[in-house]
Amino acid sequence: MPVTLAQAEINTQDDVDYAVIDNLRRYGGWLLDQIVFDDTVTPGTGGASLGYAYTRLITAASAAFRAINSEYVPGQATRNRFSVDLKPLGGAFTVDRVLANLGEARTNEVNFQMQQLLTSIQTRFAQEVILGDIAVDANGFDGLSKSLTGTATELTTATNWATVATQVAANQELDKLDEWLSRIVPSKVGGGDQGTPGALPPGRKAILGNTKSIFRLKALARWASLATSQKDELGRQIDMYGDWVIVDLGDRADGASPIIPIVANATDIYAVTFGLDAFHGASVANSPLVATKMPDFATAGAVKSGEIEMGPLAMCLKNTKSAGVYRNITVQ
Repeated sequence: MPVTLAQAEINTQDDVDYAVIDNLRRYGGWLLDQIVFDDTVTPGTGGASLGYAYTRLITAASAAFRAINSEYVPGQATRNRFSVDLKPLGGAFTVDRVLANLGEARTNEVNFQMQQLLTSIQTRFAQEVILGDIAVDANGFDGLSKSLTGTATELTTATNWATVATQVAANQELDKLDEWLSRIVPSKVGGGDQGTPGALPPGRKAILGNTKSIFRLKALARWASLATSQKDELGRQIDMYGDWVIVDLGDRADGASPIIPIVANATDIYAVTFGLDAFHGASVANSPLVATKMPDFATAGAVKSGEIEMGPLAMCLKNTKSAGVYRNITVQ
């Protein structure tokens, strides 16, 4: 059964794993909590291969009227076969047994290291979703920037959001944005068991950007009175543009630059819909989505290690029209 983090949290029998997944959901950002994972991958011969193959819709079929006594002009839908190898994402830390229980439980060294590792996992995942390229790092997966290059939902234009100072100018920029968003096809199936809590509903979609571009977008939306916000079931403040959730992906793990880079004062934003027929994850069958190994201080040895691991997993774009990229937006 395809699962989300919310469903994985419900299904786990381990208190530590439950707490880790709950932390990923609450503090790991909205993006990771919206992805449904198709947990159908099984190891190949000898357990070495963890491949997920799928068909990506490239061009939709065309329909048109025809004159009597004439034929339709053929316009077949096109699709390509893609495959991705699942890889684990996580990290490890070490703690001296003397430091393990110093201080309050919520601030001791083990909990501190686990919380920092969870933050790093979330950040690294978001970075791969946007910038992943297996030609550069074979241990990840291809991200949206690579997958959307040359598609009908890639828009490259000289757009300046930094100098908008009137409602008329804001509406002109939002007209361009809306035209681009209209190209994005929403998911019709969502994902997970729709009869259980945490299932991903059909039509869930988001605009992904960096801090600067999201700031500019929300300013434009306020000019047009289209900016809204609401609390979700976890108490997170969710900003909206119409029915699109606005998500700031923040900085890379090292904090040196935004996940979505700003080059010569310009940047990109992404629009994506989540679901098994759109943008979704792949994971291993009959295996926990998140696993935690706590340091074992009951055995000999002064320094013990702990680990948090997601997957093995990868992301899949089933339909190039279920996501898009708006490039070269001046934001500063």
